[in-house]
Amino acid sequence: MAVYTDISETELAGFLGDYTLGDLLSYKGIAEGVENSNFLLHTSSGSYILTLYEKRVNPDDLPFFIGLMRHLSERGINCPLPVRRRDGGTIGKLAGRPAAIVTFLEGMWMRRPKVDHCREVGKALAAMHLAGQDFALTRRNALSVEGWRPLWERARERAEEVEQGLASEVETDLAFLEENWPSDLPAGVIHADLFPDNVFFLGRELSGLIDFYFACNDLLAYDVAICLNAWCFEKDNSFNLTKGRALLGGYTAVRPLSRKEAEALPILSRGAALRFMLTRLYDWLNTPAGSLVVKKDPLEYLRRMRFHRGIESPTEYGLELSGAEA
Repeated sequence: MAVYTDISETELAGFLGDYTLGDLLSYKGIAEGVENSNFLLHTSSGSYILTLYEKRVNPDDLPFFIGLMRHLSERGINCPLPVRRRDGGTIGKLAGRPAAIVTFLEGMWMRRPKVDHCREVGKALAAMHLAGQDFALTRRNALSVEGWRPLWERARERAEEVEQGLASEVETDLAFLEENWPSDLPAGVIHADLFPDNVFFLGRELSGLIDFYFACNDLLAYDVAICLNAWCFEKDNSFNLTKGRALLGGYTAVRPLSRKEAEALPILSRGAALRFMLTRLYDWLNTPAGSLVVKKDPLEYLRRMRFHRGIESPTEYGLELSGAEA
């Protein structure tokens, strides 16, 4: 992740005194990402990731995020395991920021995911949904349908700077989604941000899921829709049906979708595209020049919104309806 808050070796050594990780051998900032400051630590006991939580993360949410990673890891999901301090806690303070250390996962993310990667992501997402069923803590999804209009209101006046006619287009989609968003589907803990850079592979084998800092409680099929948007479109914004079939086939092999979930996929996917378009739009319009935050093109997800509008059946994403449960 991008380093917004730098730390000195003296500060870090003091912080590590609260752990039993051995001697600090080296550390370096990790450049990718947009939310927090992350550092790769090498100590005499192994390699770890240190995260300093920046202003975008509410400290009150940290027990949910940290607890969820421990819960999932203990149930066989390959994800970072929070390291306990000497006092038994997992959250400390460093350079004026809440901070935690988690175990290091081997692997790399796929910049050009192939069909096999999509299938493995589907399987891993379903396994995560099942493993999270008995997690005791809950967190509301502030970026679900109820949160889109307030976000839109903060960007609407300047939307035409990005594309002519965007304001009218978003208003129409937003009104439709607010009116038709499903509420009676299976819900539980979702990742909510399982993009390729949050999934590690060693060759074709998935080695871990990372970055649970958007995780929350919401519709499980909405998480599937987020992944369809994130994994199954090509650089030219065309939908890759083979990848869609692989991702959905991997998911349903582990956790079959109900008939209602399957039928809701088009509207959930349209909503997921709008959600990421809106957050990108806000950052695009409001991030100062020279900021460390990497702005991403909102029009990429506008084009995906348009694609989903034309979908009439989940089979157009590659879903086999014969495998959906009643």
